[in-house]
Amino acid sequence: MVEAVLLVGIVASLFVGFNIGGSSTGIAWGPPVGAGVVKKTTAAALMTVFVFLGGWTVGRNVMDTLSKDIITIELSLPAGVAVLFFIGGGIFIANIFAVPVPTSMTTVGAIAGLGLATNSLNYEVIAEIMVWWVVTPVIGFWIGGIIGRYVYPVVNQRVTLEKSAGPLVELRNEGTIPKLAYGPNTTSSELLSTTVVVAIACYMAFSAGASNVPNAAAPLVGGESELPDDVVIVLATLAISLGGFTIARRTMDSVGGELSDIPLLAALFVMVIASTITTFLSYIGIPISLVMGTVMTIVGIGWGRATRPVTFKNAVKRSGNENEIVTGAITAGEMDGKSAAPIGEQEPEEVMDAGDLFNPRAVIKYLSMWIIGPSLSTGLAYAFFLAFPGVA
Repeated sequence: MVEAVLLVGIVASLFVGFNIGGSSTGIAWGPPVGAGVVKKTTAAALMTVFVFLGGWTVGRNVMDTLSKDIITIELSLPAGVAVLFFIGGGIFIANIFAVPVPTSMTTVGAIAGLGLATNSLNYEVIAEIMVWWVVTPVIGFWIGGIIGRYVYPVVNQRVTLEKSAGPLVELRNEGTIPKLAYGPNTTSSELLSTTVVVAIACYMAFSAGASNVPNAAAPLVGGESELPDDVVIVLATLAISLGGFTIARRTMDSVGGELSDIPLLAALFVMVIASTITTFLSYIGIPISLVMGTVMTIVGIGWGRATRPVTFKNAVKRSGNENEIVTGAITAGEMDGKSAAPIGEQEPEEVMDAGDLFNPRAVIKYLSMWIIGPSLSTGLAYAFFLAFPGVA
């Protein structure tokens, strides 16, 4: 009986990891793939390596929180399998309807529902997690706002990210040993910028592994399954990798389309900030959604860039603004190498005429799902474990 339940649990874990790989790979590698820096197959391969590293190192802290700390009883194998079905079903339905569901938050909600039904919920731990869920979007927004207002325009004026035709590097048969050399059109600055872009994407893949591998792995750790942490981490990584090589090919094409058509440089700022927030919280054992930091950083950079024509005080209060605040400033004419106007001065006409930086409806949808997703998974899990107490 235990073996049959364990087999079902492994299949459910692989299904969860597969869907996570489809979405997380797009978030981490969509901008570099879209810019032609790397190919989709290369992106999926690098994603696999760094997701594994993130899950194997920092992710263990999140796994401990999910499997041991949220509830005061041991997470049984049948209960863990049920939790996996709640997670996998939610992600699957979300993928069908293109609705963003925060996986980590959904996982916490399902385990919390189990805790409520069995009177074993650790309220101190769940309260700490929820505080971070409230604080994280605020942190992402304000860091993004500062970057967008004071840093991004200056860096954008001085840094150009371009991809020349042909291979970046090539092997040349000069002598007995082939040597690695620049491609026919590659410059040293292009090689450096490409290396930075790939390194940042790898960093985001690492943070995705730290936050998402535990979602597929934690419900199967310990208890009756007798599966070691290492084995479950490897299984989750393989499932995420499979998703990266298959369904993520489409998400890498479309990632960010609902939120913004932001240029690569802005996307790199977003990736670094969101990855750092996610990695830090994973390090201290807080289950957090990578999407949460990503979305609010995009919004923050757009707000900061768009409010440069006014003082910081007026930008916050939205009062006394003699110059109009336009949310599309980050996407406009300065991308052609034109410098941004100094703070307090009106932007050039081509900047002011730009389209919206982000789709407000998409942002509202993300914010709504950060509330609806965990709440729904908590309610469903609570009802399920009340109806079938023997599963817990």
